Amino acid sequence: MCYNGHKQSKGETLVIPFPEYPRPALRRDSFLNLNGSWSYAITADEALPHAWDGEILVPYSPETAASGVRRTLQPNQWLHYQRMFTPPDGVGGRVLLHFGAVDNGCVILVNHREVGRHSGGYWPFSLDITDYLQDGKNTLHVAVQDASDCGIQARGKQKLTPGGMFYPAQSGIWQTVWLERVPGCYVQELTITPDVPTRTVRFAVSVSSDCLVSFRVTADGREVAMARNTAVHNSASVTLKLPEEALHCWSPDDPFLYDVEISLPEDKVESYFAMRQWTCQPDARGIPHFCLNGQPILLNGLLDQGYWVDGLYTPPSDEAVVNELQRVKALGFNLLRKHAKIEPQRWYYHCDRLGLIVWQDFVSGGTPMKSWYVTYLANVLLPVLRHFPDVGLFRHLLSRPNEASRALFRREMSDTVNTLYHHPCIALWVPFNEGWGQFDARQVTEILRRMDATRLIDQASGWFDQGGGDVYSMHNYFYPLKVRKHRRVTALTEYGGIAYPMPGHCTHEKSYGYGTAESREDLTARYRQLQLETVLPQLQKGLSALVYTQVSDVEEEINGIFTYAAPAKNHKRKKSPHRIDFPIRRLLCVIRHPDACPCHPRFPLISVRHPPPHTAGRYPASASCGGRPAQSGMRPARQTASPTRGSSRSPFGCPAP
Repeated sequence: MCYNGHKQSKGETLVIPFPEYPRPALRRDSFLNLNGSWSYAITADEALPHAWDGEILVPYSPETAASGVRRTLQPNQWLHYQRMFTPPDGVGGRVLLHFGAVDNGCVILVNHREVGRHSGGYWPFSLDITDYLQDGKNTLHVAVQDASDCGIQARGKQKLTPGGMFYPAQSGIWQTVWLERVPGCYVQELTITPDVPTRTVRFAVSVSSDCLVSFRVTADGREVAMARNTAVHNSASVTLKLPEEALHCWSPDDPFLYDVEISLPEDKVESYFAMRQWTCQPDARGIPHFCLNGQPILLNGLLDQGYWVDGLYTPPSDEAVVNELQRVKALGFNLLRKHAKIEPQRWYYHCDRLGLIVWQDFVSGGTPMKSWYVTYLANVLLPVLRHFPDVGLFRHLLSRPNEASRALFRREMSDTVNTLYHHPCIALWVPFNEGWGQFDARQVTEILRRMDATRLIDQASGWFDQGGGDVYSMHNYFYPLKVRKHRRVTALTEYGGIAYPMPGHCTHEKSYGYGTAESREDLTARYRQLQLETVLPQLQKGLSALVYTQVSDVEEEINGIFTYAAPAKNHKRKKSPHRIDFPIRRLLCVIRHPDACPCHPRFPLISVRHPPPHTAGRYPASASCGGRPAQSGMRPARQTASPTRGSSRSPFGCPAP
């Protein structure tokens, strides 16, 4: 098989999906990618299959078109993978096997000997397979089982019977599999914590055995901090102070990253970090706002489900991910709320370097959802149920009836924080969304604060708010929007979601959204009215963040800013231009600065009948309303003035008039 899902022809070269190094926060030179064509079989038990059903393209789940399989794994079945490999060349006596993510539980065998087991469909894991290797070719076997929505584990919006706002279940290997060679003493884990007020950065490092470790921090290639030959016994913490002249804070307009080199006698890893601080501070009226590095910032974003038409959880390529993020930022958005999914590490790395703020949902789980309560009744009786309790007997209604399920969530929460802690783009955690698997939100918030004191918390997005966290969070699709002064920051964390079944851009007969437009012109008018007549007045009353639903269409849900185009000749559907046919960036500029924006009223919002043409099958460039565009290089250029230190840019992200 080849990458595009076609059978490999004679003489055709197999394209390996995602050849990039998958873990930018801890990079080594030694790297062997195991993505590509594997043998697969679906059986009734864990035992090695006697025969194989065919080939599957890793890292695409068998349920996807991109995998070449298109079979749904049932909860009572096992999915088996197998391939041959030769350990990577290089210096070092140990060989590590890494998995980006496997959904959900799996058993790993090397040369028919069990190496280890893992459960949790969204988190990376590694195994030392050195003692299981033989000379020459080796056999790697992975057996996977997934309870999907029949279990209590984190699964997000996956359902065996999808429809509406729930999407097809997926299983198996859905992120990169890779090998690397390391010496006997090597860096196992690295945690970096910046502190802007003190200009310090703390490095917590774990090593496989006692040794001396050196830390080197550079900015634009220039050394700014160093610690040499620090004795480490399994783990240690080192704090370095940056010179005042070297302090360069991260922001969406200036996403500056420092480089880090950590050296052991025989091992060397590279990483990066950013200096940034999130707080909530009141304005002159006493209304709290989000502040980045001490400056107020209007967070204007999109809900991001993270689904792709041919790969479900897995995108077509790293290039496709970068392209989508760049287009989102080019439209004028500075925030993505990652909804009920955890992305591969490179997705967050691209947000780090491009300057996109991320609100990260914890992936929901628990027993099957009681939609009549958490969705329908909650919407009908929203003023009443907004603050209904989530303890005692109410845990049953919110799908967490037993302690085993609650303990699993706490473990998954810890895994999420540990996995994503490194990424400066993540500004806020969302433990619970609309009551899905919610329980003891106050206690969960306290635990989360102890895990990570550097980020903000939206305790209960939408409803079933227990009064904690940093955000008074509202989902509003059907009611008049009213913002009142609150002790927490007020955020409209879901709104809009207007559907439009654009001809030639729908993949399903059924459609889902929150109201349906009859044409592009109708959709444009509705979107414009929503922003100018509903959102804009509430910004003057203290609304500090807004999250429009959503980035792109997903399955039956056709309410995205971007649509899916019709299938191309290679059977790979591309995302098309935005369906709202006027420069969104101009409108967002008006929202930020209705009285001072240079685009208003000299550049009125005009409906453009035709979208810009496709460029190489990808998104077109969007009209700009000032501001520095996202850079396409791997490292953003350093600006002469940071927005936090005397920039002419306004606090809300638009250029000053």
